Amino acid sequence: MEVLYWLVPSIIAVGAAMVGVLFWAIKSGQYEDMEGPSHKILMDDDDPRLPGGGKKKRP
Repeated sequence: MEVLYWLVPSIIAVGAAMVGVLFWAIKSGQYEDMEGPSHKILMDDDDPRLPGGGKKKRP
């Protein structure tokens, strides 16, 4: 029973820290563009008009 005296406040503190991290992530823009990175991977970089796009990659 004595373990509850430190377990409950520690669970509340961990929960508050998790909520704080969630709000920090939202405020810093982590969830702004969820589909952008997945579309960038499909874009073709071989366009010679792009910087470094006309270079050939060494094997």
